[in-house]
Amino acid sequence: MFTVPNSAFILESDYTFSLVFLSIVIACSASYTALSLNERIQHNSFFHRFIWIGLASVAMGFGIWSMHFIGMGALNLPFDMQYDPFLTLLSIFPALTASLLAFYIANRQNQSIIAFIFSGVIMGLGISAMHYMGMAAMEMEVKHAYNLGTFVASILIAMTVSFVALYIFSSLQRLMNRRVIKMITSLIMGLAVSSMHYTGMASVVFYVDADIAIPTNHSHSTHTWVLVIAVAIGTFVLLILSSLSGALDRYVDYRMNFFDPLTKLPNRRQFEKAIHQFLHANTIAILHIHDLEKWNIGYGYKFGDRILTEVSQLLLKLKSTSLEIYRVEGNRFAFICKEDTNEQLKTTLERISSILKVPLQLDDHTVLVNTVSALAVKERNETANQLYANAVAVLHHPSIEYQNQIIEYNPKIHTYNFEQRLLSDIDTAMENNHLYIVYQPKINASSHEILGVEALIRWNHPVHGFLSPGLFIPVLERSGKMFDVTDWVIAKVCQQLDQWNKEGQPVRHIAINIPGTYITSARLLKTLNNCVDKYAILAKNLELEITETSVVSDIENAIRAVGEIRKQGFSVALDDFGTGVSSLSYLKRLPISTLKIDKSFVDGVPECKKESAIITAIVSLCHSLDIETVVEGVENVKQVNYLTSMPKIPTIQGFYFAKPMKQEELITWMKQFHSHRNELSNSI
Repeated sequence: MFTVPNSAFILESDYTFSLVFLSIVIACSASYTALSLNERIQHNSFFHRFIWIGLASVAMGFGIWSMHFIGMGALNLPFDMQYDPFLTLLSIFPALTASLLAFYIANRQNQSIIAFIFSGVIMGLGISAMHYMGMAAMEMEVKHAYNLGTFVASILIAMTVSFVALYIFSSLQRLMNRRVIKMITSLIMGLAVSSMHYTGMASVVFYVDADIAIPTNHSHSTHTWVLVIAVAIGTFVLLILSSLSGALDRYVDYRMNFFDPLTKLPNRRQFEKAIHQFLHANTIAILHIHDLEKWNIGYGYKFGDRILTEVSQLLLKLKSTSLEIYRVEGNRFAFICKEDTNEQLKTTLERISSILKVPLQLDDHTVLVNTVSALAVKERNETANQLYANAVAVLHHPSIEYQNQIIEYNPKIHTYNFEQRLLSDIDTAMENNHLYIVYQPKINASSHEILGVEALIRWNHPVHGFLSPGLFIPVLERSGKMFDVTDWVIAKVCQQLDQWNKEGQPVRHIAINIPGTYITSARLLKTLNNCVDKYAILAKNLELEITETSVVSDIENAIRAVGEIRKQGFSVALDDFGTGVSSLSYLKRLPISTLKIDKSFVDGVPECKKESAIITAIVSLCHSLDIETVVEGVENVKQVNYLTSMPKIPTIQGFYFAKPMKQEELITWMKQFHSHRNELSNSI
């Protein structure tokens, strides 16, 4: 193996550069594919993490194997070269095994330098074993031996470069969604495989017995190109499969998040997204199924699901192209009509009501489904969100009878009753914790540091269930009751900050939404100072978020009030920036410390060039004015990648990192988030 007979004739060999280059490209491409597949582990994937590790290992192992045989095809010798099919196929297994081990170790939570050294050794041995098994698979008249020193060096190079590649890959695991980082890591991993191969080839001495005639023509290249084409096609198919698997996973994730699994209709989350988009929806309706729980208790939830399925199929059968249907609650379906006339929706609801008056036959049971349909029609400039609130007000009215009737919203009847009920219940809600606070983190995307949280109020009503803030906050604001609720929020937040300080929790900054004209009230500053003194917290730990529309009617007093608040040490943020008018004028005059860019500007990023350019311009302008920027509503990795690629990186808030959480959930989430962040810091 390491000796050449003295009588042997040593052959000179060279390489075809184009194939050498192709082999390196294949190795790097396979590495990139493997990293892309492995990246899916970092997301909330429908598929188990081991599936992605397995696919990444197959991609990497196949790349190592492909690179070797394309590299062998680049070798020019004056003899025909064949390959033993069994050994050729068998040689891929060391590469697959080594790749599987490498990705498994790289994705472990508890990592050490010893583990990386061990995995580098195993990975290097796997690459080397694959290489030398591939060499053994060659069948030709030429014999070969190895130079011992170079042979050992090739294995050591494979181990060393594998260790470096794995260490870099694992250390930058959280940054793999950045294409440049992933490309650099892929290049290093590809070069690790290639350098071992060509160092190993440098250790080979090809020779023949002295009495063998050296042919001038041979078919080596023909066989090589067949193998090269086959391997290249296989690699291309693997790339396509990886793209499809990622797309499938994203599609499954989208379906799980935005569609109801039972009826296959868009769910409440999709509906809430839609009512923000369909600002000019003409009509919204809600179909409420009465006493569904009675059927669930009497015959089981499977039977109740059958009722819901039958009703949903009826809705889909009767709907027109101008209607969008959603399942917004367990027993409620919502309709959005986008046409200027609501006659089509009324006709559809009448047909549904007529059909449901006849009992349904489900197996051996006859079921009379009692419903009511609430209809809210735009009369002035109501938004889709307001129309939905009006439809809900109809359903909450005590005069409702569930006899498949259709009731249109009447502000003189429904609004007063529902609003009065909410107003009469709000004090009890604050006393009994039906009203509570959730916190959504704000993240520095480049350092993954938690910069603070925003406090948001939620209401779990004992009768009406969870009420949307978009439903009860306008009612409280119109009545002036929102001032009392804001004082309650400030007290609760200060109390929570005091508790977190005593527990040593890392939350040091909380933002509170301040409604309407309350920003100009002397009562607000008095409440803030009293709470800060009572709970012994620093004013700089609180930030007040005001909207542009809340100051536009009294801009001079607002400027004075914000100035006084800033003098006391509190921060002030201008929320929903860009949704009003003359925003730059307010940015210039208001002494704010933070500007929050509205979600509507980030929805189209990075596909929409205009929105991307607007965000970049706003962030750059605020940086020059020494104003912090927060981008709200960030929900996907593309948006994060764009925001973190900007010259001045803003703070990010949105579902991509975390949803609004109760304080217990927030602490648990922060521990997990900091654990991942510390792993990243320790491994770099």
